[in-house]
Amino acid sequence: MKKAVIFDMDGLMIDSERVTFEEYEKKLKQLGYQDFNESLYLQCLGKNKKGICQVFYDHYGNDFPMEEVWDDVHISIDERLREFVPKKPGLDELLEYLNQQGYKVVIATSSSRNRVDEIIRCANIEAYIDDSICGDEVSHGKPDPEIFLKACEVSVDPLDALVLEDSETGILAAYRGGIDVICIPDMKFPSQKFEAMATAIKTSLLDIIPILNDKNP
Repeated sequence: MKKAVIFDMDGLMIDSERVTFEEYEKKLKQLGYQDFNESLYLQCLGKNKKGICQVFYDHYGNDFPMEEVWDDVHISIDERLREFVPKKPGLDELLEYLNQQGYKVVIATSSSRNRVDEIIRCANIEAYIDDSICGDEVSHGKPDPEIFLKACEVSVDPLDALVLEDSETGILAAYRGGIDVICIPDMKFPSQKFEAMATAIKTSLLDIIPILNDKNP
């Protein structure tokens, strides 16, 4: 029986990936980069800041104004999310179920501490979160398993935890950490290689409740 559920945040708890893509697209068009597209953006999913920056440098070259793009895009994203946090369908129901059943709930996300705390507050889910580990609090980002293993340190043995992820990078990180992972794809369905690493692929957070009721995810 699982004792803790570890959530990724962006694209899993909140519907932020589309918002992020739109803000990158707008900023790059302003700078004259007309070829930015969803395919390039999908390479960023699940990565921390360093990994995302490398995607842009690899595509546009080392003179790409990454710091300007990063800062302006994330200011715009944060402004949009302060106005409204688009929670994924089933999130509130799943968090309420986990709370009632006594599961530990931990967020393990590549986002920074300040951003995570603000989103949790604005989404009004603080009462359901036992702990969180953020991208600026680990030495190695996903697909390294460090962030998930740290999440387990504050709650349970990895064998008693279940990770919920939307990205291939997150699936691989959980798999490398020896933690069961269920994928709920957002903008990209995992390839066969990563699908094989997941315990299951589901379409909604609501699908997690019957799995946990079976006591054998």
